[in-house]
Amino acid sequence: MKRSVLSATLGLALAAGLAILPTTAATAAPAAPAVQGYTATTYAGSAAETANNQAFFQAVMASAKAKQAANPGLAVVTVTYDASSAPSFRNQISQSAQIWNGSVANVKLQSGSAADFRYYEGNDSRGSYASTDGHGRGYVFLDYQQNQQYSSVRVVAHETGHVLGLPDHYSGPCSELMSGGGPGTSCTNAYPNTTERSRVNSLWARG
Repeated sequence: MKRSVLSATLGLALAAGLAILPTTAATAAPAAPAVQGYTATTYAGSAAETANNQAFFQAVMASAKAKQAANPGLAVVTVTYDASSAPSFRNQISQSAQIWNGSVANVKLQSGSAADFRYYEGNDSRGSYASTDGHGRGYVFLDYQQNQQYSSVRVVAHETGHVLGLPDHYSGPCSELMSGGGPGTSCTNAYPNTTERSRVNSLWARG
C-alpha cells in the first residue's frame, strides 16, 4: 500500500476513534469483510483480508503512538483496550494483557478510556476473531461456545496477538500462540513463543 493511501486510512481510523459498536454484540457478531478467527475452519485467508488486518494493526499503533507523543515521558507505547462490552471475559482479558505485558518490552496493554480497540462477546458460528472493516478500525469478538471448548485465556491472548500485529499460523505447534485452535482443544498454552515475542517487539520498536 502506498504511503499516501495508508496515511488516509489511518487518518480516517483516528478520526473515528477506532470505535465500531456491533449493534448485536451481546447475541451475535456483526458481519465483517475481514476476519482472523481462532480455528482454521473459520479462516478464509486472502490478500485483501491480510491487507485489512494490517490496516487495523497500523491504526491501533498510530493511535497509541499519538498518545505517546502527547506524553513524552512514557517509556513504552501503551495500547489501551476497553473490555466493558465483554464482561464475561473480564478476567481472561486481564490475564491476556498480563501475559503480553510480561512477554514484550516495546508495547504495553492497559485497560482504560479512550481505547485503541475494544472487546465484545456473544454467539457466532465463526467463533472468536479479530475483525476489521477495511478502514483500519476493528475489535476482538469472543464467542461463548468456542471459549468453552478451548482454553479461554489462550483464545483471548491469541486474538490480542492480531491486534499487536501477528498473523495466524494454524500449522504451528501448541507452543506457538498464533497456531490458535490448530493443535486442538487440549492445547492450553497462552504464551507467545520467542519468535512471536521478538516479532511484536520489532514491530512496535519501529513503529
